[in-house]
Order: sequence, then structure tokens, then C-alpha cells
Amino acid sequence: MDEKSHFFRNTLLIVGGVIVAGWIALAVIHFVLSIFWYIVVGALVVGGGYYLYGRAKKSLQSGRMPRQLRR
Repeated sequence: MDEKSHFFRNTLLIVGGVIVAGWIALAVIHFVLSIFWYIVVGALVVGGGYYLYGRAKKSLQSGRMPRQLRR
């Protein structure tokens, strides 16, 4: 009877350990994907701002094209 109780206890410990490890892994994956998502959104915002800045700068220039030096 003693061996059966140890088997049951060890089985419960293994199952509990797998559940806790999975829970921790999901939390870490969620954290990493959240950071990645914020980096992607930030890059899109900065890129869009740079694009709009360039368009606004072009539209505010005078009608003349700037002189370009030829080599």
C-alpha cells in the first residue's frame, strides 16, 4: 500500500508541475509577444510620422526645384 500512495503522490506532483510550467510559459510568451507588438506599432507610428513630415516639407517648398550640383 505504501508504494501505491507514492505512485499517486508522484503522479500528482508531475501533473501539477507540468501545469505550473505551462502557466509560466504562457505568461512569458504573452509578455514577449506584447513587447514585440508595441515595438511594431511604435515603428509604424515613427515611420508614418517621417513619411508625413516628408510630404509636408515637399508641399511647403517653393515652386522652384532646388539646384542640384552635377559632378
